[in-house]
Amino acid sequence: MPKRIPEAELEAIVSTVGLLSEGGSVNHIREALAKPMPKRTLQRRLAALVRQGSLVREGHGPCTRYRTPPTQPAPSNAVVELEDHLHIDDELHLVPLSTKGASVARLVRAPIQQRQPVGYDRAFLDDYIPGSTWYLSKELRDHLSEQGSSPDQEGVAGTYVRKIYQRLLIDLSWNSSRLEGNTYSLLETARLLELGESVAGKDALETQMILNHKAAIAFLVDEAEHIGFNRHTILNLHALLAENLLPDSAAWGRLRSAAVQIGASSYHPLEVPQLIDECFTQVLAKAAAIPDPFEQAFFALVHLPYLQPFLDVNKRVSRLAANLPLIRSNLCPLSFVDVPTRTYVDGLLGIYERNRVALLRDVFRWAYERSCARYSVLRQSLGEPDPFRLQHRTLVVQTIRAVVQAQMGKLAAAAHIRQQATEGLPTAQRRKFMEIVETDLLNLHEGNIARAQLSESELDAWQAKWR
Repeated sequence: MPKRIPEAELEAIVSTVGLLSEGGSVNHIREALAKPMPKRTLQRRLAALVRQGSLVREGHGPCTRYRTPPTQPAPSNAVVELEDHLHIDDELHLVPLSTKGASVARLVRAPIQQRQPVGYDRAFLDDYIPGSTWYLSKELRDHLSEQGSSPDQEGVAGTYVRKIYQRLLIDLSWNSSRLEGNTYSLLETARLLELGESVAGKDALETQMILNHKAAIAFLVDEAEHIGFNRHTILNLHALLAENLLPDSAAWGRLRSAAVQIGASSYHPLEVPQLIDECFTQVLAKAAAIPDPFEQAFFALVHLPYLQPFLDVNKRVSRLAANLPLIRSNLCPLSFVDVPTRTYVDGLLGIYERNRVALLRDVFRWAYERSCARYSVLRQSLGEPDPFRLQHRTLVVQTIRAVVQAQMGKLAAAAHIRQQATEGLPTAQRRKFMEIVETDLLNLHEGNIARAQLSESELDAWQAKWR
């Protein structure tokens, strides 16, 4: 087991560098330390501090110098302190962030000109030892296990997910596509997946993206007993998600041999094909050796996008790959329900540019709790009532009642909901409103129609058209 670096030792190095007004080389820092250490040890400590964002490295070779990063003021409208945690207000969602997560958010939201260009750091992968290194604490893993457990955990792989397959298919396809900028609504996605009917005026690429998710999710569920972190599973997962989206069909399910760029980031991924293949093999081997399914899931969310092994569709592959260990273990799957795009992207930028997992870990925890609230047999309370639902309860109920009483099908309902949102709400609130109404319609049954003042006969007549 690798030795844990004492925090006091790292703090002493940072404090020493902070006293050097122009920064310093390894030798300068070593000489200034109150308690000297071997040069190679100091170099490793400095590299770790750079990855954490505690220090900045400038120059190369003998000219390399280390300095403390410039202080960046937190955007007054983006990060606020609340008791022991910090929150970022994003698309009407509040994702609770740890202090470390909020620190990463501040760093990656600085202007790109102030973010140091960085390349792929192989040490970030090399230093991870399955079973010894943990991105998720034992306390957090135990918490997620309690949230995601099901009565089917002793059954064959995939038993639980098959029971919620249709709901998961819609949720995961829609949310994963939404995180890529897809503009299909939840109901439009349901209609496409259930009836094969696309929406007029939508880009064909958006339709293809959702259909590809359907095929990829079906692959994970159908092959639940055989899938794993191996080349066959991940390459085929990419091929299914990339079909007809990458112009060269030879790139579907194949590692890239060309350079890629990350938009709005100072990160430059690997370019040498042999190194990409080496690191891809190493990522899969380490993922397969991790003994905990939640750590496996999070490791995939971190290292597959960081490596960027494919020409495109890397994040989508990572989101579905994160479900591999959950499906195999008959745990609640992760559908990324309600995950704000900006916060998720910021979490990835923290990985790309700083090798810091704290922000993405906060998003992962929150997203999994939201998924469990939707699917898990052991549903947990989400705490206080949703203030958005309270504020707009009347409009939500009126819209649901109108859809049912007019016996609208999915296409007509989606159009009516969008019209209600446009006419009754400011732009920033429309998407949230549409998602709530569409979700409630998909979950409407005889046991919950009273709040919309609907009769069973109205429900039956509507469902005949809806189906």
